[in-house]
Amino acid sequence: MLEKQHYAPMFRALDQNNQLVSLTDYAREKNIVLYFYPKDDTPGCTIEANQFTQLADEFAKLDTVVIGVSKDTCESHTDFIKKFGLKVELLADTRGEICENYGVWREREKEGVKSMAIFRSTFIIDKAGVLADVMYGVTPEGHAQEVLEKIKNWGKSETSETTEAPETETTAAVEETTSEAH
Repeated sequence: MLEKQHYAPMFRALDQNNQLVSLTDYAREKNIVLYFYPKDDTPGCTIEANQFTQLADEFAKLDTVVIGVSKDTCESHTDFIKKFGLKVELLADTRGEICENYGVWREREKEGVKSMAIFRSTFIIDKAGVLADVMYGVTPEGHAQEVLEKIKNWGKSETSETTEAPETETTAAVEETTSEAH
């Protein structure tokens, strides 16, 4: 399991528009809410996506993008977005590499049957690429508001929720991952 204060694992995948999106696209520019959900157009996943959509403008005011990740295809994501008018980016992790790197692909047991599935989880990544918060096993209802409040309160309850890495270290890490992307 990932922990706060560590660098976020690199991610790179196609979004609903078949455009390549990666962690480095937002380096030093935006915070990222990276949320993992099991499947497009299912009850819990729809609640979560709709609630993130309702708060999209609030997240934008805080220099934060919201990106959902599942193993669904780009086409499935496009249909999901159109059906509900969603205002979030959705990444197609069809091979499950991002899910593996973030520790959300896990065995579960439902009605006595064991299978692998995405463990609903959310990661808040600051502009330096550091995990500001790690939430495994979240409940869809009210989760978007909870995440928004965490971002709004950065630096209010403590000096800072994130570790400020020395500029040279952060710059080197971002430049290294940027060069890997090309």
